[in-house]
Amino acid sequence: MKTKKILIPVFTLSAALLLTACSGKEAADTTKTQKTQTEAGTESVTESGTETTGTSGTKLDDLYQQENQIFADHEDVWNKVFGMMNKSTADPSGNYADYLADTVDSNKDSFSEDELKTLTDDIETIRKIEEQIAELENDTTTSEDTDAENNSEDASPFRDFSGQDYDGNTVDESLFSNNAVTVVNFWFTGCKPCVAELSKLNELNDAIKSMGGEVVGINTETFDANKDAIKEAASILESQGAKYRNLSIDSDSAAGKYASDIMAFPTTILVDRNGNIVGEPMLGGIDNQDNYDTLMKQIQSVIDADSAK
Repeated sequence: MKTKKILIPVFTLSAALLLTACSGKEAADTTKTQKTQTEAGTESVTESGTETTGTSGTKLDDLYQQENQIFADHEDVWNKVFGMMNKSTADPSGNYADYLADTVDSNKDSFSEDELKTLTDDIETIRKIEEQIAELENDTTTSEDTDAENNSEDASPFRDFSGQDYDGNTVDESLFSNNAVTVVNFWFTGCKPCVAELSKLNELNDAIKSMGGEVVGINTETFDANKDAIKEAASILESQGAKYRNLSIDSDSAAGKYASDIMAFPTTILVDRNGNIVGEPMLGGIDNQDNYDTLMKQIQSVIDADSAK
């Protein structure tokens, strides 16, 4: 799997979503060095020898933290902004500050004068930060692309997979090889948007079974077979009528480390029967119909590619 860093607007959006939708998250360690996700495999660029180490990496981390702090400092008004966004239409090649400004401008009647001033000032600060990030990104693009070409598909976090369902049954990589596509949804118990989409995920699981697909949930609070967290997660799943498989995995496994680096919840990815992550991650709940329709198209694409082999 090639390791290519996705452009910063989507990274920053995912970090912002973390603050808005799931700011109480405790399961995944968000104090770790922040990492971007890959274009094809969403693998962190700080693994497999492609770390953003040294001076440039430290500066990038500092800049990411500055942006996150802006959202945290004015969380209430930014919550309103992010609630107005359609996360599935964010343009990863566009200017993030412009994207924020357009969203605010399109909904300016929803904000007070003080809120508009706060947002305008914040956006201009973010614009300056983005310019610095772009410069650092350009400086490291060549070396990262070279590293990406040297990465093997064996680096997929789902190639050597193991875990167990909430009944204690062992699961391995055959979970993926038995399906044309596996929809993996990362969530945690205290994330309200995560819980809100559980019934829709169950509906999706029922819809794709006959197509050779399956939905699998990974609750990051149930790592390492945490019995109390599993009991709580199972109770919530039952209350939402969600009967698809949910798994507990080891935190120090490749899949566990991958999940711990996710910056926005809920996040949904597609995995083919070879254990490779396909396409871009879906940020936000599929109880949003646009997100659901987009995900279904991606699922069908993976299934068609599998059938053509």
